[in-house]
Amino acid sequence: MKIAVVTDSTCYLSQTEIEDNNIHVIPIPFVVDGKTFNEGVDISTEGFYQLLRESKSFPSTSQPPLGSMIELYNHLADEGYDTVISIHLASTISGFVGSLQGVAAEVADRIHVIPYDSQITVRLMGYLVLAAARMVQSGADPDEIIHQLDKIRATMGEYFVVDDLQNLVRGGRLSNASAFIGSVLKIKPLLTFDDQTHEIVAFEKVRSTKKALARVETLFSEAQAQVDYPLRGIVIHANDPVAGQTWRDKLSKQFPSMPFDLSYFGPVVGAHLGEKALALAWMIDIDQMDQLK
Repeated sequence: MKIAVVTDSTCYLSQTEIEDNNIHVIPIPFVVDGKTFNEGVDISTEGFYQLLRESKSFPSTSQPPLGSMIELYNHLADEGYDTVISIHLASTISGFVGSLQGVAAEVADRIHVIPYDSQITVRLMGYLVLAAARMVQSGADPDEIIHQLDKIRATMGEYFVVDDLQNLVRGGRLSNASAFIGSVLKIKPLLTFDDQTHEIVAFEKVRSTKKALARVETLFSEAQAQVDYPLRGIVIHANDPVAGQTWRDKLSKQFPSMPFDLSYFGPVVGAHLGEKALALAWMIDIDQMDQLK
């Protein structure tokens, strides 16, 4: 059996990680002022945020052309793969993974495609993808890989701090927007993915960025105390590497036994969160998977 791992550009993996683990990445398109870009291909992340500041209209995102997915899966079949595990951003923020069910049926006579809803995005999804690629390399079969991905996915948590909710509200990505709109300009909303619905929800209002980050640290500490496996933390920034690095350094001192990565919100996710957003995310450390029961 020869298994391929496919994902989309919102995994925000490095080119080295992609190449070393034989991962196939499909770019997600986004549109600014009527011009379409492919994430990670046509513009840098820094260039996108500059464009965002200068744009006249709200940016939008779309799904990759399904024809390009059919082409990719057929290409993998031509290369001798018989199975694809295709891991993509949450179905609650994009219909892409759902659309792939139809694509999978269309190419079923040539290759078995398993669309997998990460229920998340960004570097958290990236680690799911890396875990899948490692399992492929170790000889695991598709059922084993999906079972393990489900277990890893269940360890994920995250909190976002955004400057305001305008982008999320206008893009229709915030499920409980009405409760927060009135004070958008006066607060720093804390957001997360709801554990049950997997939708982005705002759940607390905090009066300053400093207080918001402190509150996230408290929530993370409480979450960390409730698990019996080693976690990896990830600080994620929207074009604010200094703020991201500062927070990462602080967290590393607070939790000296835990590794913390610094990652970023690329154009597709940043288009909805806006510039200067910060997030703290966590999941089991996939380098210590043997401790996940």
